[in-house]
Amino acid sequence: DEPVLDFVDTLLLEIDLISAALGGRRVIEIHWGGGTPNILSPDQFLHIVDRLRRRFDIAPAANHAIELDPRYVDTARARAYAEAGVTRASLGVQSLRDDELKRLGRLHSVREAKAAIGIARETFRRFSFDLIYARPGQTAESWRRELGEALEIAGDHISLYQLTIEAETPFAALHAAGKLVVPDSDLARELYDVTQEVTEAAGLPAYEVSNHARPGEESRHNLLYWRYGEYAGIGAGAHGRLLVDGRRIATVAEKSPEGWLARVEAAGGGTLEETLIEPREEADEALLMGLRLTEGLDLARLAALSGVMPSASEIADLVAFGVLEQLPPRPTADFATGEIRTCLSPGTGAASEWSDVVPAAANALPRPAVIRATREGRLVLNEVVRRLSQSCVAV
Repeated sequence: DEPVLDFVDTLLLEIDLISAALGGRRVIEIHWGGGTPNILSPDQFLHIVDRLRRRFDIAPAANHAIELDPRYVDTARARAYAEAGVTRASLGVQSLRDDELKRLGRLHSVREAKAAIGIARETFRRFSFDLIYARPGQTAESWRRELGEALEIAGDHISLYQLTIEAETPFAALHAAGKLVVPDSDLARELYDVTQEVTEAAGLPAYEVSNHARPGEESRHNLLYWRYGEYAGIGAGAHGRLLVDGRRIATVAEKSPEGWLARVEAAGGGTLEETLIEPREEADEALLMGLRLTEGLDLARLAALSGVMPSASEIADLVAFGVLEQLPPRPTADFATGEIRTCLSPGTGAASEWSDVVPAAANALPRPAVIRATREGRLVLNEVVRRLSQSCVAV
């Protein structure tokens, strides 16, 4: 219909504008996010993909992923996306209980969700879906049963998020009024432990706080975020992190689709904010993202990115508290460029292959190691990051 046509035309315009600004950089990942890109018809989708291919240098082995709303998944549409190059699909299932879906405000049914999962399994090389737990009234045993059912129909990856109450949302208002009661900290911890136990037994251990996969099947798109890589955001509400002349720039696009349409047409782009990230801010972001991963964070790379490193004494204190652990340093790194030459999955035991240059660090370990949050530490990750950040010293 007409609004979608307007959106597609404007998206094509922004692709042209951003490709001109980025120059000849090679694209290694395309991700269609936002939860409902599959409202696009196959022809509209192919038209956008064709423009991306003509405007960007896309690597032959580029990963091409899409988020799917279960309501709009059908075989013909899914096959068209696969023929256009999509290799991985992610579905926003949220729950395998119809009453819980209604409580979460979701418009699809369990039957629709399971049908969409079946189509994704048959159509794409890789697929995943997500569930939300720690819901009002949920018990450890009921979650164990639901998660077991989910793993029976899952592929090699599943995302499991604890329900959080975001400010300025309908859930926040209900929670403030006492009409939405979420599990207390003890029950939330029990639900988290059940999640780890059941997924590990099924061969899909956590590689990130909320994501589980068989070794080698981790989401490349999300790993790019957590390893603090570079990405361009295109479309309404999109965020980006781009390196420009060696400095990291954060971009935020207008969130409202109508406002984004008007901004692109009037101002030549949908970007609402463009902010230079200072080195100390880079360190905070890299700490927060990297410590979500079970592979941990390479402190030498952190030093190369930001010029700072957490103090050895603070690391030792957090290790003693049982919320942090130290792993041996990764063997090789090129910190002059910070380029990741060969990315391997967390399941291989190494995140990257580097050259041999390591910066001196006055108040750090003899040679910078890898740090990672323990299971206890992941439950208080913001506090762990805060303490590490406050202890950072120049190297």
